[in-house]
Amino acid sequence: MSTVTLRLGLLRKQWSNLKRNRLAVFGLFLILFLGLSTLLADLLTSYDPNGVDLKNRVQPPSSEHIFGTDKLGRDVFSRILYGGRLSIMIGLSGALGAALIGVVLGSLGGYFGGWIDRVFLRTSETIMSFPALVLIMVFIALFGSNIINLIIVFSVTGWVSEYRLVRGRFLSLKNEYFVEACRAFGMSNVRIIFSHILPNALTPVIVSITLSTALYILTEAGLGYLGLGVPPTTPTWGNILNAAQSIDVVQEYWWLWLVPGTAISLFVLGIHTFGDGLRDLIDPSR
Repeated sequence: MSTVTLRLGLLRKQWSNLKRNRLAVFGLFLILFLGLSTLLADLLTSYDPNGVDLKNRVQPPSSEHIFGTDKLGRDVFSRILYGGRLSIMIGLSGALGAALIGVVLGSLGGYFGGWIDRVFLRTSETIMSFPALVLIMVFIALFGSNIINLIIVFSVTGWVSEYRLVRGRFLSLKNEYFVEACRAFGMSNVRIIFSHILPNALTPVIVSITLSTALYILTEAGLGYLGLGVPPTTPTWGNILNAAQSIDVVQEYWWLWLVPGTAISLFVLGIHTFGDGLRDLIDPSR
């Protein structure tokens, strides 16, 4: 039996086990539904998310604008789709960037130990000593707020959890017999780290990436609401919520905050339920 066949059989078994967790399947459905909707925004709406129509300002939901319009007459449904695309991209890119940094530093520190490990460990402890949101706001104040900077800030400030996960796995695996055998065959440290030990340490990182994505989407929404996220002209879920700062919007124009708030809540709920199911699948003892 080939390796490919074995892997396909393992994937089918894991998918069968995942399907038994109804909450995880529900979370996956929410992720796919909302994610695909944002990717297919060009097909689902004909309105420009930044198209101003002052004649149709703050119109309630109707057949023409199913989620109404905002104070500039922009179609809310269109802005949620295009804004969701950016918000999800920012959250996922930030989570992947943070995981990349954490995995590399955790691998090197856990394998080599000594002063390398001490430097990385003290750096992670320093970052953890600051509230994450405050640290993010400081970076944004220093370097400005745009999509690229926001992704970089999330990556630079959010790698600690993945670093500690990978470092812990390396500390327990680097003295195993298969690693000693690799050294005996004359393999380089780089090959041992990234080809033989790291694949056995990535399982918890995958779960961490899903949960970090949800965290960064919420963080972007919070920063956008405060006016500290990406430029207001760029539609994101956070920037859409920014319109709900005034009391008249909250009281009279409910669709300007309820609809984007619901979209954020459903997507984050989907990520958390799917992430929990994935964690139970990977670690049945939990």
